[in-house]
Parts: sequence; structure tokens; C-alpha cells
Amino acid sequence: MIQYLQLLLNTRRDDERGASAVEYGLLVALIAIIITVGVGLFGGALNNFFTDLSNTIAGW
Repeated sequence: MIQYLQLLLNTRRDDERGASAVEYGLLVALIAIIITVGVGLFGGALNNFFTDLSNTIAGW
């Protein structure tokens, strides 16, 4: 019985699948935040840039 408990505890300790899933989830959340902030900061400037570019090309 004690050997079974030791084996069970060792298996749980070495299993890092849950930790990896949490790490990937945090990375996805961080990337989403960075994209949202970037679009918020540079979205208007990019819109103006492409509008000016479109008008320049249309004027040729």
C-alpha cells in the first residue's frame, strides 16, 4: 500500500501537462493584450497612412 502511494505521488509530481497548459494560456493572453494595445495606439495612424496612400495611388 505504501509503495502504491509513493508511486501515485511521484506520478503526480512529474506530470507537468497542466502547468504547460497554463503557461500557453498566459502566453496567448499576453499576446492578445499586446495586439489590442498596439491596435489602440497605432490604429488611427495606420488608417491615415493607408488612406493617404490610397488617395495618392488613385490620383496617378
